[in-house]
Amino acid sequence: MLPHLPFFPNTKDAADPHRQASPPGRGRGWGVGLPLLALLASCSGLKYIPEGSKLYTGSTVRVKSESTIPREAELTTELESVITPKPNTSFLGIRPKLYFWHLGEGKTKGLGHWLANKYGEKPVLLSQVDTQKVKGLMVNRLYNNGYFQPVVHSRVTVKGQAASVDYTATVGKPYTIKEIFFPEGDSLLPRAVRATQPGSLLKVGEPYSLQTFTNERIRIDGELKNQGFYYFNPDYILFQVDSTLNNQVNVYLKIKERTPEQASKPYLLNRIRLNTSYSLNDTTLSERPIRYRGYIYYPDEKVFKAKAITNATFIYPDSLYRRRRQDQTLSRLMSLGTFKYVDVGFRPARQKPDSAGYGFLNSYVRMTQLPKKSLRAEVLLVSKSNGFVGPGFRVQFRNRSALRGAEQLLVNLTGSFENQRRSNQNTIGLTSYELGADAQLLVPRLITPPFNIRLVNSDFQPRTTFGAGIRSVTRVDAFTQQGFNLNYGYTWKTKLTNEQELRPIDIQYLRLSNTTKEFDTLLVERPFLNNSFRQQFVLASSYRYTYNQQTQEQRRNQIYFSGGIEVAGNLAYLVSSLTGQQKITNPDGSQSYTILNQPFSQYTKVDLELRNYFRTSANPSSGNKFATRLLIGAGLPYQNARVLPYLKQYGIGGPNSVRAFAARGLGPGTYRTPAARENSAFYDQVGDLRIEANAEYRQDLFPYVKGALFIDAGNIWLINDDPSRQTIDENGNPDGKNGQFAFNTFLKELAVGAGAGLRIDVQFFVLRFDYAYPLRLPYSNTEIRNPLNTEEVLYKKTPDTGRFNIAIGYPF
Repeated sequence: MLPHLPFFPNTKDAADPHRQASPPGRGRGWGVGLPLLALLASCSGLKYIPEGSKLYTGSTVRVKSESTIPREAELTTELESVITPKPNTSFLGIRPKLYFWHLGEGKTKGLGHWLANKYGEKPVLLSQVDTQKVKGLMVNRLYNNGYFQPVVHSRVTVKGQAASVDYTATVGKPYTIKEIFFPEGDSLLPRAVRATQPGSLLKVGEPYSLQTFTNERIRIDGELKNQGFYYFNPDYILFQVDSTLNNQVNVYLKIKERTPEQASKPYLLNRIRLNTSYSLNDTTLSERPIRYRGYIYYPDEKVFKAKAITNATFIYPDSLYRRRRQDQTLSRLMSLGTFKYVDVGFRPARQKPDSAGYGFLNSYVRMTQLPKKSLRAEVLLVSKSNGFVGPGFRVQFRNRSALRGAEQLLVNLTGSFENQRRSNQNTIGLTSYELGADAQLLVPRLITPPFNIRLVNSDFQPRTTFGAGIRSVTRVDAFTQQGFNLNYGYTWKTKLTNEQELRPIDIQYLRLSNTTKEFDTLLVERPFLNNSFRQQFVLASSYRYTYNQQTQEQRRNQIYFSGGIEVAGNLAYLVSSLTGQQKITNPDGSQSYTILNQPFSQYTKVDLELRNYFRTSANPSSGNKFATRLLIGAGLPYQNARVLPYLKQYGIGGPNSVRAFAARGLGPGTYRTPAARENSAFYDQVGDLRIEANAEYRQDLFPYVKGALFIDAGNIWLINDDPSRQTIDENGNPDGKNGQFAFNTFLKELAVGAGAGLRIDVQFFVLRFDYAYPLRLPYSNTEIRNPLNTEEVLYKKTPDTGRFNIAIGYPF
């Protein structure tokens, strides 16, 4: 007789408590050392264990076999997961939570009681360990993995007032699958199940695994749901296993004899009702329905056109029911951004099955609208990557169906007052005012005439974006720069982890005005800087691809990648050269082509960002992780430009970059600002190339409080050398590099800093405090004086101090 496949219950692991302790510092002298030793002894928690009891300190698991154990590490981890109870939190023998619990033992109020309730942990004793139960669960897990005759032993090891339990599982060779048999029969359900066999997870020669059988049932159910079997569920599938063979099993997939009739046939969709004004409080339908594309549509013509809703609906009248289309409809309608609730449901139709035995379903899609128009005002703390911090405001008007097709119109008015303190340059500060207005129209479809592209296999609504804006930035005692922009592009996703953005048209016009005498002098002295600030058009096109696994919270290792390319000025250069447009002479003597007597920038820019997040705990809610990031950026100006526009150039340093240095306080290359030009350091420490790497370990400390240890490295460089940014050696002599990138020297020119930080993380808001110390400077850090006037300092020595950063959000 063939036994039914045993489905053993899985014991859910208790979440490991966060490790909050850290080793205390080393004391100075016996006056501090003796109390410290006493504190260590008390923090170990052993002195508080009742007489005759032993503190349970944990368990180990070992798997033994005369043959090779496939996936031994995974099997050991699974056996460890059933061990209960979990021991008290410990770090290097210190148990602070146990210590806090004893402070409040027997108390009903006071500091000790509060510490015990907030941070304490009751001692876990050896008497609480049920080894028979644990061994039984381990045997269960071994059976589930194909080890049908396991033996598990336990041994208690006592050391003073502490005790541990060691488990040893002795197993034979795991059973493997010899043959797999899918159900026979010519009725609809057996034929449909049999048709799924090519994609089966069960493979001949693979070890027997309960989890694989469970996943196979779910897979078959999913495929049947997409073939019309609406009422089918995985419980209607059974596996029978013949284990009488020599370390092999034959697997027979069966359909339950008592499977209901309605679950044994596929269904076609009959009537589909679309209601765009459904209310949870009022389910009556005030509008009379209309017929549109075969749907019964309850219109709200003041807000939506019927076409806008049916274009986002992927279940169709007179089609086969497919769960894939049901889920896609739900996702697409929600991603329109106009509904706060969408419900897709099905009911059996009264219509009799057709001649092929197919049943019929009626469907309804109920949508509850968000308010069509809204006005939102926010007061902000602005914290930018260039180090400017200050108060700001934003007022946003939103129309969620501006053209009655679920198009979202957003109009923003923003303003800020910001200041950047340059603590490494005495008390010099930079003040900035900014005002801006922009509008965006987000159309929930791809407008690609003459083609009609719908991306019917995507769960996510593609968008066409039209944007326009104006911004004015005033740097006090320097300049005012106005920027105007127009853009047109597309965003779309094919998977949850993938997103793409294409902007065929991205036009910017930059104009400099209200410059001060000091800033004008600076531009005259530095032709490269003058070119980057010149009045010009930026006629660009760009593409960006983003891959993000952070949406998959169960993954221990998550990868984020973003890569983009931006090309500007090529078409303008072609038009200008073919039409004989007038050229202008730049401050450095070079000539530039123009469009309508205005110069334009010409460049290609590539940006790559790779991040990796590895969670050190198996618990998905744990914040203990290693986070790393690599940034590579390169902008190549050519033909009509020798330098990128200032707003397109790279800066490095600051709270979201190399934190031991001020924002835009590094580079390019080994360049450092002469003492006489400290006021203008912000403007010239930019470049065309960037390389940056960051590594950070994040640790949960207390509720809403996280700690971090980090190290940062990076620098920027120029494509073309700039004589006005002369680099020098340790003797004050020019070294000839002038900020240019060179493969044989760039590693030596990386700035390196390290530090520690705290984060106040309340989910919707993160306040970050980081202290970073420079470990390596990219330039020769010597004070150099004028040989003709020794009282004049040409280059100052950088103070040997760290930097304290306050920022909003995580650095990456």
